[in-house]
Amino acid sequence: MTIKLSDKLLADQFRKDPRVRQAKNLLLQALQDAQKGITGVKAPQSDLQQTYREIIEEFNKIRGGKLYYPYLGSGFGKGVFVELLDGSIKYDMINGIGVHYWGHSHPEILANSIDASLNDTVMQGHLQQNYNAANISKILIEASGLDHCFLSSSGAMANENALKIIFQKKFPAHRILAFEKCFIGRSLALSQITDKPSFREGLPSNVFVDYIPFYDPAHPTESTQQAIDALKDCIERHPKEYAVFCFELIQGEGGFHAGTHEFFTALMQIARDHGIAVFIDEVQTFGRTSELFAFQHFKLQDFADVVTLGKLSHVCATLFKNEYKPKPGLLSQTFTSSTSALQVGQFIIEQLIHGDYFGHKGKINTVHAKFEMRFRQLEKKHPELIAGPYGTGSMIVFTPLKGNHDKVLKFVQDLFEAGVISFVAGSEPTRVRFLVPIGTIEDHDIEAVMDILEQVLTKDKK
Repeated sequence: MTIKLSDKLLADQFRKDPRVRQAKNLLLQALQDAQKGITGVKAPQSDLQQTYREIIEEFNKIRGGKLYYPYLGSGFGKGVFVELLDGSIKYDMINGIGVHYWGHSHPEILANSIDASLNDTVMQGHLQQNYNAANISKILIEASGLDHCFLSSSGAMANENALKIIFQKKFPAHRILAFEKCFIGRSLALSQITDKPSFREGLPSNVFVDYIPFYDPAHPTESTQQAIDALKDCIERHPKEYAVFCFELIQGEGGFHAGTHEFFTALMQIARDHGIAVFIDEVQTFGRTSELFAFQHFKLQDFADVVTLGKLSHVCATLFKNEYKPKPGLLSQTFTSSTSALQVGQFIIEQLIHGDYFGHKGKINTVHAKFEMRFRQLEKKHPELIAGPYGTGSMIVFTPLKGNHDKVLKFVQDLFEAGVISFVAGSEPTRVRFLVPIGTIEDHDIEAVMDILEQVLTKDKK
């Protein structure tokens, strides 16, 4: 049961004040009226383009690096659509790499954000947390089956906290196991684990990591045995030195490759037999498979020691078993997150839990099936141009132009200009990924996105 404000509190009296309710209703009505101006993809407004380019160039200089897309939002949208400062409107199929699961300017997200703005502080943190933090923590514990929840403001911080509590528990063990092509984060420690050399170029090494080959669906038995052999070899080479095995169940940056129950349980059992903690990174997979957690989707509940989550939840978290409860002083932070993130995160998670999103016939699998059907049709028409889709649930990936890196990079930029925002994943081949806004996408959106994609893909054939 979540915490509800007592009518004896001034906070409750303030929120129920007729003037506050009227103001909220007026804002929501204004939103609905303004959104009537969004009916589909829209090209930039000519009188805004020059100024927009100048703003982008100045921002690139200020931040010390070029934006991936010439994207600066106006702060307004409508579900799957987002408006940019140049007046253009685009389909957003990447959503901040998976954050905006309910899309842009969703009325219920706005309503929750308004409620959050009525709180006494913008940020909540270590010494002062409101009921919002307690509510979302309890929901996550009950949904995961784990014992404790420590909230944080980023997925990287959630993963750092996971490693800290594991290292403390397993001291003096200090080595880390992870999968080849994994992505764990970009902090100083996490960049040493993420299997992408460019992410740690020029950085000092501060952790010891050994890599295990990931599952290959083309060779399931062989790749599983190869991973088992590699794990056993590492343990034999460095006995009692491994504290943790980091499991990314569906590799996001690596190209949306997924393992299987049998593959993961074989490795997790070996880890458990040797006292190595099983850490499951769900910063991207949380809420995107047939179950709320991917470890539940793969039926790995018996092995999960520490689990992290983030992105669509807005506030991030490290969940852990009783035996990993840290000593006082190990975990702390000024910011847990913003009050808005906490309240909106609670709303989204409750919608997922209580709505028709999970299971074989849930919306996540249904949306995936509809995208898959269109991609299969496209692949049949243009086998030389596209392959796929791959991925799981609302994580969809495909390989255009035979995965040629330079051609795929140009393709996603062309797709952006045509009105669909996506992102790349993997290498050899380079793929294109969608992180679908499951809370707002409809069938006609899928059709429109795929029509635009086909036009961009085939434009050089005409």
